[in-house]
Amino acid sequence: MSGGVDSAVAALLLRRAGHDVHGLYMSNWDGDDAYCTDAQDFQDARAVAAELGIPLHRVSFAAEYRARVFDYFLREYRAGRTPNPDVLCNREIKFGICLGYADRLGARHFATGHYARIAQTGAGAQLLKARDADKDQSYFLHAVERQHFARVQFPLGDLTKGEVRALARDAGLPVYDKPDSTGICFIGERPFREFLARYIPTTPGEIVTDDGEVLGRHRGLAFYTLGQRGGLEIGGRSGHDEQPWYVAAKNPARNELVAVQGHDHPLLVSRALATGPCNWLVPPAAPEFHSRIKVRYRQADQDCQATVTADGSIAVRFEQPQRAVTPGQFAVLYDGDRCLGGGVIETILS
Repeated sequence: MSGGVDSAVAALLLRRAGHDVHGLYMSNWDGDDAYCTDAQDFQDARAVAAELGIPLHRVSFAAEYRARVFDYFLREYRAGRTPNPDVLCNREIKFGICLGYADRLGARHFATGHYARIAQTGAGAQLLKARDADKDQSYFLHAVERQHFARVQFPLGDLTKGEVRALARDAGLPVYDKPDSTGICFIGERPFREFLARYIPTTPGEIVTDDGEVLGRHRGLAFYTLGQRGGLEIGGRSGHDEQPWYVAAKNPARNELVAVQGHDHPLLVSRALATGPCNWLVPPAAPEFHSRIKVRYRQADQDCQATVTADGSIAVRFEQPQRAVTPGQFAVLYDGDRCLGGGVIETILS
């Protein structure tokens, strides 16, 4: 239970279904400044638990989170990549360490407020998209070890966000109108660059066009991501029109940031990618297969042809070129609503 409306309603529905429900509140980040909402979130979780009449356990996984998620986050940014720590948090913390803690409490099943569904089949549990396409979180869950889904429940999988809030309001849960949390959990609402600069030194260099013209200076390659439009401070350059500038590439060897004009400039478009080793929730039946893919959260599924390599990685060729494919993000494969698995994007291919 996170202190938000989603996990509160998940607990409510399980209670109504007759389960013996215990709440578990995780503290995954040391509350070191005004941006951390851990104290208030715990009070909200406690108020919900009291309303539902269920025990609430509180445990800190802050040390494990820093070792398994935050250190990875920093390594990726230092390498000039753009990671997605929420995927790793689900695999390592929520459905890893936290699930093990629930085992020690004697839990038979493990439930969260994620918007996703589980189908129990003869081939084992399968991860499916949520009914509410706008809230579906299967992308963030694809890296969880497949055996864990046999005992996982997602009570919100067939509900919309509006229905969830209505259930909370009608049940008198105090968090029914609490705003959704946004951004990366340990950053909160603080300015991202300000936070990152606490851990990664600035290494200024030149911003250049694709033909080497110097446009300005950047703060450090770690502070930019491919496809980024704002924050370059290079508008109105002599000899160029007023179109916006976009980050198209990084050149670590020269500490250069390449910027281009035009939303669909050729340097922003990719036709193929290669991942690292994949976590397979549904092992491929053949080395080559047609699939649908997301290369970022909230992206519409795209048609592709996937080829599995000897180490379990995949090479993917898109049927339609894709914009701003970003190393460090995750490529996640689907067959309709069924999540097949995915891996970290390592290489972008033309």
